[in-house]
Amino acid sequence: MIHIAETVSTGSIEDFITPEEQARLATVMRAFLTSDERGRFGEQRTHSIHETPGHSPQQAMAVYEPAGRVEIPTIPTEAEDLLQLAFNRACPALSRVMPPITTCRPWTYVEYGPGQHITSHLDGIAPDPLAWPRQIAGISVVISQAETGGAFYVESSSSTRLWSARLEHDPRNGYADGMWLAHDGADHSADWFTAMPRTRWNVHPAPGTALLYGSQLAHGAEPVASGRVAKFISWLIAEKD
Repeated sequence: MIHIAETVSTGSIEDFITPEEQARLATVMRAFLTSDERGRFGEQRTHSIHETPGHSPQQAMAVYEPAGRVEIPTIPTEAEDLLQLAFNRACPALSRVMPPITTCRPWTYVEYGPGQHITSHLDGIAPDPLAWPRQIAGISVVISQAETGGAFYVESSSSTRLWSARLEHDPRNGYADGMWLAHDGADHSADWFTAMPRTRWNVHPAPGTALLYGSQLAHGAEPVASGRVAKFISWLIAEKD
């Protein structure tokens, strides 16, 4: 059963990847990101992993990443295999804080330079939250931190504006009693979301630590002031039994 608490909670897995694995991932991505590839996945990119209802990919990018970023949705096989191995290794720790999680989606590499950031938003459970699979949480693993700025954050809120519906309890739908679903389009394209009062919690994880953030929890990254942030992100899902 999926409980609402799992979709609005946070967690961490220290040493999700070892220092040796961290160094190997950095080496793999440096080799992959030639100047041409950096441009193709950076300022020349026209699509994003983020979507905004009723908006084009370019409009969604302007909402989520107004100053741009490097985004690689299909990473080198060696990096993908290493991160999936780390996920498998972390499953016992994951099962204690988010029991429904069964699978980790393919990983994405992102990088932020000075002035670049991600605006606050929710990932959501699924376009149809009664369909399977269901997205329980995001996961982020920093490989290198910026010199200053670039902190990841989550935002909590008690506002009723965030929620669209409370599900009627039915054991067959896979949700525990008391499940609420957030509104679609909870991002900076929506006036109601930007006006909604929120409390921001910043975090500076050690490189190699995995951060977990529920799919119905607002989150983002503050602008980098100097240096660059490099991280891998993915989504943790629950599949039907």
